[in-house]
Amino acid sequence: MILDGDAIRGLVPHRGEMCLLESVESWDREAIVCTTTRHLAAHNPLRRGGRLSAVHAIEFAAQAAAVHASLNTPTTPQPRGGLLVSVRHCTFHCDSLDDIPGPLRIEMRLAAGGAAFATYDFSVASPARVLAEGRLGLLVETGSSR
Repeated sequence: MILDGDAIRGLVPHRGEMCLLESVESWDREAIVCTTTRHLAAHNPLRRGGRLSAVHAIEFAAQAAAVHASLNTPTTPQPRGGLLVSVRHCTFHCDSLDDIPGPLRIEMRLAAGGAAFATYDFSVASPARVLAEGRLGLLVETGSSR
């Protein structure tokens, strides 16, 4: 493990239970791999009716992309905000995440990007199989727009 949950919370604007990632296993300029068991938490804020829909894999991926963007701009003094502006070619291979045993592995690969916008290909997987995959686009707050 390269970074734990405390370090991750220092890189993203997500706080408390809304920070869904527990570790960064590896990263470089082009990709990041994060893991978590927060999909199993009964108090996960995304649960509805006790369930965590597979569609929430997108939020896990978006947070991993936010961590990657922060790690690639280490001179930023505080976590930057951002907006998830697109999700494309998304495929879900399960109905819910809350009954998936073991940790989730979130893999992000930068497809295109700059200082203010990035596109990532992602997969969210259990130890046994891929659960969701697709492409997302993020608009990253640069600090100059405030």
